[in-house]
Amino acid sequence: MKDSPITLIQPDDWHLHLRSGAALRSVVGMSAAQMGRAIIMPNLTPPITNTTQALAYQTEIMAALPAGCKFEPLMTLYLTDNTTPQDIRVASGLIKAVKLYPAGTTTNSANGVTNIGAIYPALEAMQKAGMPLLVHGEVAEYEVDIFDREAVFIEKILTKIVKDFPDLKVVFEHITTKNAADFVLASSNKIAATITAHHLLANRNDMLVGGIKPHYFCLPVLKRAKPHQAALLAAATSNSGKFFLGTDSAPHAKSDKESACGCAGIFSAHCAIELYAQAFEEQDAVDKLEGFASKFGADFYNLPYNTNTITLVKREWVVPNEYPLGNSTVVPFMAGKKLGWQLKTD
Repeated sequence: MKDSPITLIQPDDWHLHLRSGAALRSVVGMSAAQMGRAIIMPNLTPPITNTTQALAYQTEIMAALPAGCKFEPLMTLYLTDNTTPQDIRVASGLIKAVKLYPAGTTTNSANGVTNIGAIYPALEAMQKAGMPLLVHGEVAEYEVDIFDREAVFIEKILTKIVKDFPDLKVVFEHITTKNAADFVLASSNKIAATITAHHLLANRNDMLVGGIKPHYFCLPVLKRAKPHQAALLAAATSNSGKFFLGTDSAPHAKSDKESACGCAGIFSAHCAIELYAQAFEEQDAVDKLEGFASKFGADFYNLPYNTNTITLVKREWVVPNEYPLGNSTVVPFMAGKKLGWQLKTD
């Protein structure tokens, strides 16, 4: 029945930003209340570029968890032009993946890769170790229109990496275009993608019509409803194991988002699974949610499914306008709006 509760194997978040310090302590419990595991992004300031730093960060995350939470942070390294094969060998077995940020493409990416050729020795080591490459799939060249940067990245960079390293596992993170969905579908089973709730539920009209809305600004930027948002919805609900849940939830202080310059990132950890449930329900595909949220990512990373379950109940509630974020506040995705599903906590 349409209004029946939804019980799922506990999901995982395969792309999550937790920050550090007081901000981390403010938000980590939200993810832990819903997710069994999460791939933790390494773009702190300074970035997490080696195994020692990553394990220290993992310890900080575990210490910040609310009492009784069972949540496993899966750590990643920040790829740079100077990452060596030895760095990868040291990380193997301890670090789950390595993240490629082309320099200048998003928040805290200034230390990212400037020369794709320079990282080939590291990619070769990753291929041998079976360590996935996680890709922020945009180019940073000013002359490339911001709405085209993902498509150009596929053409100029990703196609070459996939060809040159056919056994390298690659996750095309937070895809935003039909181009990306089509690329993943046409590629081998070594290539997969995460899709965010905000790219399923919003498009560039939500960000721009009636005035610029800074809390809808993210990178990669929201795209057109058709063909891009429609293609993401089709991919997420296709029951293909190539697509799985990755929120890209990224908390920023309200004052930073609403400043003269603003910053990129949408915070969705407060109700991530409820947001995905809404998107899947609107596509009449709630029966496909468990695979996308709880199975396909674990399959790609060769991990067992979580043993716990969660239940969503059909209940209207209003998303708060703000949540605490350290000494500041963060405005969540869908602030002030009604959602129709809610995580059962009793």
